[in-house]
Amino acid sequence: MLRHLMKLTWKRKSRNLMLSLEILLAFAIVFFIAATALRNWHLYRESTGFGGADTWSVKIVTGDSKDESIPADVYDTLRRGLLALPEVREVGFVSYSPYTNSTWTTDVKSPQTGAGVETNIIEASDGVAAALDMPIARGRWFAAQDEGAAVQPVVINRLLAAAMFPGRDALGRQFTQTDAGVTRTLKVVGIVDSFRHRHPLMAPVNFVMTRFAPHTSKSRVRVILVKVAPGTTRAFETRLNDRLRLVRNDWSYTISPLSAMRASQMKEQLVPLAAVSIIAAFMLAMVAFGLFGVLWQNTTRRIPEIGLRRAIGARAGDIYRQIVAEQLLLSSVAIVAGLVLLVQLPLTGALGDSLDWRLFAEAAALSMAMIYLLSLLCALYPGWRASRLSPAEALHYE
Repeated sequence: MLRHLMKLTWKRKSRNLMLSLEILLAFAIVFFIAATALRNWHLYRESTGFGGADTWSVKIVTGDSKDESIPADVYDTLRRGLLALPEVREVGFVSYSPYTNSTWTTDVKSPQTGAGVETNIIEASDGVAAALDMPIARGRWFAAQDEGAAVQPVVINRLLAAAMFPGRDALGRQFTQTDAGVTRTLKVVGIVDSFRHRHPLMAPVNFVMTRFAPHTSKSRVRVILVKVAPGTTRAFETRLNDRLRLVRNDWSYTISPLSAMRASQMKEQLVPLAAVSIIAAFMLAMVAFGLFGVLWQNTTRRIPEIGLRRAIGARAGDIYRQIVAEQLLLSSVAIVAGLVLLVQLPLTGALGDSLDWRLFAEAAALSMAMIYLLSLLCALYPGWRASRLSPAEALHYE
C-alpha cells in the first residue's frame, strides 16, 4: 500500500509541488512558534537565583546632588533606621534593583585561559543575599570579615565560573577586571547557581557581584532592598517613606514591592510575544485555508479516477483512507525537507543557547504533531466527499 501511494505521489509531483510548499511553510512557522514558546517556558520554570517575594525596592532620587556626594555614614543611618521598623527583617544596598532593565557590563580576564570574558556586574552590600533570599551554592556571601581585605571579594554565578575556570573549581581563585584603565584583582568567595535579575524569561548570562562597603567603596549605590515580614500590605509604604525622610528629607524615594516590579516586567515581555503569536497564528490559519483549498482542488480533479476505482470494486472506506494517507505521506515528505533545513541551526550554533539539541527535538516533535493534525483535518472532508461519490456519478463527471 505504501509503495503504491509513493508511486502515485511521485507521478503527481508537479501537482503536489504547491501543496508541499504550503506544508513546508506551515511546518517552519509552527517550528519557530514552538521553539520560542518552549524556550520561554523552560526559562520561566528555571530559578532566577533569588526569591524576593517579601522584598521591596527603594530607589533614592538625590535630585540635583551628585551620587558621589552621599556620605558613607548615611548608609549606616538608613540601615539602622529601617531595621527599627517592626515590619523590616533585613536591609541591603545594590547598584540597581532586580526586575528592571538596568544592567552594567565589564570585561574580566581569566588567569587560566588568558581570554577576556564579558560579564554583567552589580555591587551589593552584606545584607543583599538575605534581603533577596538568595541561596549560595558554594562558599559564602559577603560579611564583615571582608572589610579591608587586600583583594576585592566577589560572588559569581556558575556560568561565569565555567567560562573563567573550565574544568576547575572557581571557589577561592582570583582573576582581574579592568575598568577605565584601572586593573583590580578579584577573589571568588561564593558561587550562586544563577542570577537572572531582569525577569524570569531572561536568558542566563555571566554575572559577578562585588561587595559594596560605604566606607571603603568609591561608588555610591542608590537602591535599597528592604525585606519585610510576610503579609505586609502596601499601606506600609507610607510609614517606610516617612522613616526614610527622617534620614534625608531633601531626597525623594521611589518605593515598589519586587513582586509588583516582577509582574510589570513579565507583562512587558509577554505583550510582544503575544503580538507575534497572533500574527503567526493568522499566518498559520491562512496556510491551513490554502492547504484545504489545494487539497479540495486535487480531489475534484481525481473524481473520474475515483469513479473508476469504485467501479472495479473499491469500497468507500478504501477511497477515504487513500485520500487521507496520501495527504499524510505528502506531509511527511515536506516535514523531512523542513527538518533537513532546520537542523542546520543547532548544527552550526547560529542561535547559540537559544536553540540547543534538546529544544530542537522538542520543537520538532511538537511541530510534526501539529502539521500531521492540520493535514488530517484538511483531508477529512475532501476524503469523505470523494468516498461518497457513486461510481456512475463519478464516471460521468466532467
